[in-house]
Amino acid sequence: MQHDTPFAGWRFDNSYARLPEELFARTTPTPVPHPALVILNEPLAAGLGLDARVLWETGAALFAGNALPPGAEPIAQAYAGHQFGHFTNLGDGRAILLGEQLTAAGRRHDVQLKGAGRTPYSRGGDGRAALGPMLREFIISEGMHALGIPTTRSLAVATTGAAVMREAPLTGAVLTRIASSHIRVGTFQYAAACGVPGLPAALLDHAIARHDPDLATVAAADRPLAFLAAVVGRQAALLAGWMLVGFVHGVMNTDNMAVSGETIDYGPCAFLDAYDPATVFSSIDRQGRYAYANQPAIAHWNLARLAESLLPLLPGPEEAAVERLRAVLETFPTRYGQHLRAGGRSKLGLTTEEPGDDALFTALLDRMHAVRADFTATFVGLAGLAADPAAVGSGPTSGDWLATWRARLAREPAAPEAIATRLRRANPVVIPRNQHVEAALAAAEEGDTAAFLRLLAAVRTPFDETPANEPYRASPPPGCGPYRTFCGT
Repeated sequence: MQHDTPFAGWRFDNSYARLPEELFARTTPTPVPHPALVILNEPLAAGLGLDARVLWETGAALFAGNALPPGAEPIAQAYAGHQFGHFTNLGDGRAILLGEQLTAAGRRHDVQLKGAGRTPYSRGGDGRAALGPMLREFIISEGMHALGIPTTRSLAVATTGAAVMREAPLTGAVLTRIASSHIRVGTFQYAAACGVPGLPAALLDHAIARHDPDLATVAAADRPLAFLAAVVGRQAALLAGWMLVGFVHGVMNTDNMAVSGETIDYGPCAFLDAYDPATVFSSIDRQGRYAYANQPAIAHWNLARLAESLLPLLPGPEEAAVERLRAVLETFPTRYGQHLRAGGRSKLGLTTEEPGDDALFTALLDRMHAVRADFTATFVGLAGLAADPAAVGSGPTSGDWLATWRARLAREPAAPEAIATRLRRANPVVIPRNQHVEAALAAAEEGDTAAFLRLLAAVRTPFDETPANEPYRASPPPGCGPYRTFCGT
């Protein structure tokens, strides 16, 4: 396979490929007949030090897997995972890590092709992806980034010129995903299960160098605990971020939890419309394991699997080591609660803290649930009620709750309009609404990307109350049935 020749700004390293080879398999993307670049994330490209003009002109072959950036050493990563609670060995069945782009500031970013063909971990699959799910990951990951929630991001989507067979022939495509790393809880599970001496320690050292270099000064015996504490903290913040915007990941298996604290894998994900804590979108989650309200508890469960994988790295009696790990794990509910409470106060326009604030936030959610109020629209409406003390609320933001909230706002050290401004900055008017995502993807699959690009512009400016964003604010029309998502494999 040839390397990309026009200089686009690639500065590659391959630190993961220098780890023990039990953690990956060297492989290359499978060439495709007619690569074409559909979308390029120009702001992300600039942040990576890449020349968007060159990428538009010559990047189709690279983003479809027919060429490699200079210095790339492509591999498929091995990992395991608890999928719906059941442990299995997995690995990148349709993804290939090209390497790591180094920015001028010295930051390291994984560059991965998703849908680039079979790997040794494909387990009989074709290793390919369809255009719709790849564009879905692009637009929702950009929306999450704009909302300030840590996430992997999408650099490009290219079509392959070949169909992929699912229920029907679909347009083949490859997504280029950018991440702080693709190290997962499942990666540590795999390293621990392999039984190869030194493998878990090598992975831990690599992960610390990648994500927590300050821990290099911690005593070796305490480093696994310090790393677990760092991952717990990142996941606590991430899960609170999801819950505060009504995001449902849909498939929180341990192989879909990154130790970086970034949201990874946008398969059957979606955002709440009507508020219901039991909401499940994924067509395969028939028991509701990954329902909206269950997500924090599942994250805690997944972190316990990470702790199990780190257990052999702790010195001393196993019973004492287990207790040390458990003590770190048990900080998750508290740390998650701190982030959620702070975010809840922000969504209510509060900057000070009083004992009744949590109850005020919970009471609003309960009222929203009772009438199936729209999650996003309800919080957006608070700005108008704060700016005009004479305004009358409706549904969950009316009656006693409204009076209690206004009395609480009166104790804030800010004028009503200043509070309203805070509320507008805390509560997005635009999220990747399910009906708009589906409409944009359907049009793109027919060759018309105009709707996709308009929606992309809107989700990138989620707090802007502009005419361009207005069409994307509305709740689904009455009579819409339950929304279902699929993993896209």
